[in-house]
Amino acid sequence: MELWIIIHGEKRGPLQDYQVRQGIDNGDYEATTPAWHEGMTEWMPLNQIEVFKSWFGPQFKEEEEEFATPPVKQEEPRPPQLPTQPGVTWYLGRRFWARWLDLYLFAGVWWLVMWAAGRDIGATLINPWIMVAQYVPWFVLETILLHHTGTTPGKWLLGIEVRNEDGSKLTLAESTRRALRVLIGGVGFGWGLLAVFCQGLSLFTAKRIGKPLWDHMGNHQVRFTPLRPVRVVVLVLLYFTAMQMQMAVVWPYVMPKTVEMFPSLKEQIDENPPWHLPKRSAD
Repeated sequence: MELWIIIHGEKRGPLQDYQVRQGIDNGDYEATTPAWHEGMTEWMPLNQIEVFKSWFGPQFKEEEEEFATPPVKQEEPRPPQLPTQPGVTWYLGRRFWARWLDLYLFAGVWWLVMWAAGRDIGATLINPWIMVAQYVPWFVLETILLHHTGTTPGKWLLGIEVRNEDGSKLTLAESTRRALRVLIGGVGFGWGLLAVFCQGLSLFTAKRIGKPLWDHMGNHQVRFTPLRPVRVVVLVLLYFTAMQMQMAVVWPYVMPKTVEMFPSLKEQIDENPPWHLPKRSAD
C-alpha cells in the first residue's frame, strides 16, 4: 500500500507501509502525523489508520480525539490524487536543475579537453555522431557515483540522494540500467529538440505516476533534504562557470552563424566581443 504523509508542512511519498512502520519505530513519524492513501476521503493521523493502530499504545488516545479533525483539513478538504500531488513539480524542478548542472559541468570540461587536445572544434560541432555521444562518458561516471555515494555534484548541492526502496545503495548493475534509461529516455542524449521532447515527456510521465520512469522501473527512491542557501548560490555560480567554459571554446565557431542569423547583433558583438579561447592551428 502506498501512502503520503505530511512532515513539517511538506508532503512526502509515495511510501510503502513497511517504510512508514520503520519511520514510526525510528521516531521519524508521530501518532498525529497526517497521512493519506488511495481510498481515503481525508487526511488522518497515523494512529487512526487501521494498519498502524497497533504501532501506537493507549497513551495516544487523547491525541486521537484531539486530531479527529485533521489539522490540514481547512486548507485541503480533500487530499489530491497521487499523480497530481502538490509539491511534485517543485521536487522535479530540483531534479531538473541538478541534472543539467551535472551535464553542463561535464560539457564544459569536455570542450576544454577537446580544445587542449587540438581537435577540430568546427568539425566536431557539425558531426552528429560525436555530439550524440558527447554525454556518454558522463553517464558512465554517474553510474559509478550513484553506486558508491548515491548522489552526484548537482544532486548533492540540491539535497538529492538516490536509493533503493529498502534504503540500500544501488548496485552497479542497477545504477547502470538507471543511467541508460536517463541518457536515452530522459535527456535524449542531450541532442537539441530530442532532449527537449524527452524532458517534456519525462515531466508528463512523472506527474502521472509520481516519479520519473527510470526510478519507477527500477523501484528507486529519491530522498530530498532541505535546501541550503549557500548551496543554491554555489549552484548558480557553477552554472555560470560551466556555460562560460563551453562558450570560451565554441564561440569563435558559432559567432559567424549567430551574426548571419541575427544581423542586428553584429555591431553589439563587434563592440563587446565575449572572451574566448583562440582557435587552434589544427582548425
